[in-house]
Amino acid sequence: MHDSRMTSTLPTSAAPAGSMVINCVAYRFDGQRIGDISLDDISEVLKEPDTFVWVGLHEPDAPLLSKIQEEFDLHDLAIEDAQHAHQRTKIETYGDSLFIVVQTAQLVSGHIAFGETHIFLGARYLVTVRHGASLSYAPARRNCEHTPDLLALGPSYGLYGVLDFIVDNLLPIVRDFREELQELEKDIFSDTFKRSTIRRLYDMQRDLMTLRLAVAPLQDIISQLVRMHPQLIPDELRAYFRDVYDHVFRVNESISAMREMLAAAINVNLSLVTFGQNEVMKRLAGYAAMLAAPTLVTSWYGMNFENMPELHKPWAYPLVIGVVATLVGSIFVFLKRAKWL
Repeated sequence: MHDSRMTSTLPTSAAPAGSMVINCVAYRFDGQRIGDISLDDISEVLKEPDTFVWVGLHEPDAPLLSKIQEEFDLHDLAIEDAQHAHQRTKIETYGDSLFIVVQTAQLVSGHIAFGETHIFLGARYLVTVRHGASLSYAPARRNCEHTPDLLALGPSYGLYGVLDFIVDNLLPIVRDFREELQELEKDIFSDTFKRSTIRRLYDMQRDLMTLRLAVAPLQDIISQLVRMHPQLIPDELRAYFRDVYDHVFRVNESISAMREMLAAAINVNLSLVTFGQNEVMKRLAGYAAMLAAPTLVTSWYGMNFENMPELHKPWAYPLVIGVVATLVGSIFVFLKRAKWL
């Protein structure tokens, strides 16, 4: 354990107040928090043999990333990726450090907003860089600090805490979509077609497709952390990363199931619309058939011929009316039995 007299000499000034630097905290390798430090003090802290640093950044600019690169000796390509968002989900090895890109997601006004988190992991540092839609990792940091025996394993436990926090925030999104789909089922099976319903179903399916593209590669990343990189991931933590892998697998399966449900809902909605149109066409055809009978009879008697049957009989007009009514009634009964009307 580190000597308390030595740790008392470490700088513990507060981190910069700028919104780009969320946290910059030093820890001992016994899992105890030393305190907030400034970026300029990182090199001084790392001179002590039993310390590591956890830095949290939010959409940093180029000068700030250059400062971080200088303090931790990060690779140029990793810094370039961290500065420009819209990277694919991946894990890269640069010397004795790892660079990980993870897609994040939040549900905003019924739609999924996507962001990215870029993570630098070394033997004595953890740097997280958030871009776009992403929750603060302060809860993950607090959870790690509440288990100092595991935080004593180094920055890799902080990496586990961040990844677990990201994955755990994905499943509620799918759950909210499932609840919304249950509400939309009322509109799907209603007698009135609503264009907004099919539009919402399509938007949900599109968002879930994008979410799946973000989550699926995460399985490969966690799998690598479970099996590889022994210089950074101690064996004691591999069970924790396997737990994150199980959560990712569950999220991926939930997304797949939800997409199938949405596809089925869209097909059912369109089928019901088509069925409704067919029913309308059948009714129109039935009424057209009933109108055809009197039209045929009256068109004969409207012709300019003198020798028409019963034309000059006094009861001819009521007879024609009766015949027409009988024909229309017969057609109506026939169509009613055939369930066209």
